[in-house]
Amino acid sequence: MDQTLRQSLKESQVHGNARFPFASYRFHFAPGAHVVDSHWHKEAEIFYVLQGEVLFQIDTEYVPVKAGEALFIDGGDIHTGHARGDQGCSFCAMVFDPAMLASSQYDVVQEQIILPFQERKATLPRLIRPETDASLMAHITEMVHLTAAKPAGYEAALKGHIYLMLYEAKAAGRMANRSRSGAGDTTQTERLKKAIAYIQGNYHRPIRLSELAGLIPMSEGQFCRFFKSMTGQTPIDYINSYRVRQAAELLRQPEHKISDIALDVGFGHISYFVRVFRKIMLCTPSEYRKQLI
Repeated sequence: MDQTLRQSLKESQVHGNARFPFASYRFHFAPGAHVVDSHWHKEAEIFYVLQGEVLFQIDTEYVPVKAGEALFIDGGDIHTGHARGDQGCSFCAMVFDPAMLASSQYDVVQEQIILPFQERKATLPRLIRPETDASLMAHITEMVHLTAAKPAGYEAALKGHIYLMLYEAKAAGRMANRSRSGAGDTTQTERLKKAIAYIQGNYHRPIRLSELAGLIPMSEGQFCRFFKSMTGQTPIDYINSYRVRQAAELLRQPEHKISDIALDVGFGHISYFVRVFRKIMLCTPSEYRKQLI
């Protein structure tokens, strides 16, 4: 498992650059693995499964995605995923800022296609399958090929494929309006975002369940049930997973001692850090560092 790629999915990651805000990532996970920790980013994402099956949760919606199918995630959606079945899964995630589709001239395309897409009033279907969206799948598979080969001018082709996907979805009546969700769902999502933001801003120090529950506010028991239902992880599992991802990045810097890294990311005891790291990364911190050499 490439932990660099996994780390790249955290919400603070810059996808692409200011000149071309588009990036692609390829992953492979073992059976039963927690594929994507609960997170969100302002960019949209096309998630194409190459092998196996992934059960995704997007806000409060559950969507199984099989090999040869794709998932479209709007910017701002909290999402998490788990590998299903006994063969693990491989996939390509393409993340892009919808603003890259805008032009300086406010024309009919901006008014009728791009702006509604950015506002989620006319966006791509959530689950894209060959049997229902053959033309959209053709564009996605070609985009996957382009991001791997990167021929000269491929950026123009990627942008063109997204434009054509929007056109073909609109022409086929396959556009979805996800600009409004139920008040309950919106409240749940915003509560989860608040808790995750707090964890990511304070992971380097001890975090008590009472602190997280007080943000909502809920009792500690209610909060634990709420967090597990929304992310598939307990609050402690999520905190540990996030800390381990930060530690994995610090391990790339040989001047940092492993014991210091453990303390820097919020683990009070080196033995506990090593135990949690091994459980999540399937190797010890020192073994992980050796793999980087």
